[in-house]
Amino acid sequence: GCGKSTLLRAIAGLWPFSKGSITLPDEARMMFVPQKSYLPETRLMDVLAYPAVAHETDISRYQQVLADCRLPHLVNRLEDTARWSHTLSPGEQQRLAFAQALLFAPDILFMDEATSALDNDTEAHLMTLLTERLPHCTIVSVAHRTTLDAFHDRHLNLLVPEAT
Repeated sequence: GCGKSTLLRAIAGLWPFSKGSITLPDEARMMFVPQKSYLPETRLMDVLAYPAVAHETDISRYQQVLADCRLPHLVNRLEDTARWSHTLSPGEQQRLAFAQALLFAPDILFMDEATSALDNDTEAHLMTLLTERLPHCTIVSVAHRTTLDAFHDRHLNLLVPEAT
């Protein structure tokens, strides 16, 4: 209730109702991962490739990232079209968002409660994957859980003002 998500959206350039300026590198590849991702009704391969376009010649890369993100049961469904937001559990949807980030390899990754539906072990596994495979990626995250603290070297604690 103190504006963490709004601040994150403003930093990412997604919130037009703010004042001031935030400077980001001009050519930076950025990606924003919300708590609940939008998953269009399309092939799983296209969902995974977002925000890029799927390249069908590299199916093994999609299969590997699904397995790495603890989604091995989806490896053989890359060509399937489904209502993924209704087909996958919230935890599976968040793991899919990590797979998208690993494939897109952004320079700056904004994460808004992107691990809220994950258990601590899966959260740690996926964050370790990000930090190991995207060592130059700046990760900016908002979370209620302190388990993400270990994956960040800077912290900003926002407090809700007391009611008067």
